[in-house]
Amino acid sequence: MNLEKIPATVVTGFLGSGKTTLLTNMIKQAGGKRIAVIINEFGELDIDADLLRSCPLDCTDGEDDRQRAAVAEDGIYELANGCICCTVEEEFLPVMKQLVERRDDIDHILIETSGLALPKPLIQAFNWPEIKQHCTVDSVITVVDGAAVAAGRLAHDHKQVEQQRAADSRLNPDPLHQPALQELFEDQLSSADLIIISKTDLIDGAQLDSVKSQIGHHVKPQVKMLEVSGGAISSALIMGLEFASENNIEAVHTHHDQHHAQDENHHHAHDDYNSVSIKLGEVDADKLVEIIGRLIATHAIFRVKGLLALPGKPMRQVLQGVGARIDQYFDRPWAGDEPRQSKIVMIGKDLSEGELRTALQAAVA
Repeated sequence: MNLEKIPATVVTGFLGSGKTTLLTNMIKQAGGKRIAVIINEFGELDIDADLLRSCPLDCTDGEDDRQRAAVAEDGIYELANGCICCTVEEEFLPVMKQLVERRDDIDHILIETSGLALPKPLIQAFNWPEIKQHCTVDSVITVVDGAAVAAGRLAHDHKQVEQQRAADSRLNPDPLHQPALQELFEDQLSSADLIIISKTDLIDGAQLDSVKSQIGHHVKPQVKMLEVSGGAISSALIMGLEFASENNIEAVHTHHDQHHAQDENHHHAHDDYNSVSIKLGEVDADKLVEIIGRLIATHAIFRVKGLLALPGKPMRQVLQGVGARIDQYFDRPWAGDEPRQSKIVMIGKDLSEGELRTALQAAVA
């Protein structure tokens, strides 16, 4: 019986920063630990959860990942090697209660927040009596897209960005520089026990120093920064840190707290966003990427995620788009009883599902 508190690692960070890649690598390096994974996904198709469930974990029965996964009605997915994957929207506490009931079967909890989530309320939830008795926050890890920050997509000096907009009418307003989103970025940093700067292979040493400098203004002095590319990092560096973050979370002051304290009429950054989920049949991947590229250029689309079925291809293709960058790779074969359909989620501002669906339909094979 597990008489100690179950440690939980909370992974936060903006859309496309590399949270899912990091979690997938942590699961691969579980070393026999029984891991529970909670994903707070923005987008009803739950593509991130599907990627995590299908990642190549060390299993001895030799069966296909999809065959090994048993899907329960309560949204909890179990794998033979002890991995449990839960997908939640506003149901964090009920899911945690379910995991607490199964605490004898769990060694560690990994929680991936939505890219637009405020980490502080989540950490505060660990002080709820029924949770605090059995669980603790091992650490809060904020993943930062080093290449994006180096390119100024989340500028440190917001006033300078606003002045630049005002001085040049040709510049389109960039929602990534809106105050609410900038404040959210800073709130994610201020709640962190550890910062992981991802995609460092895309920037040089001077850019990396600049990114660290920008981040340093918003983190606690003792917070360390680790650099990774491809999400590859030893789990020994990021698990078992024993910060017990819930004990000190009230001392973390955020912009969100300040707005409430001043009783201001304010909005949350995620109120500016919506997600569009589209299912298609088999698609021409090249044509689809071309269409998505045009849509990104003409619409406020910040993130694209997809699982694609290609004609004549036995493997499923993953599509990941951040800004104008679109990556594709094959992750696993389609299962015999699995419907060969493509799933695409677009996250952005003022997106019209009908318009996007009509555009993407041209890529159907």
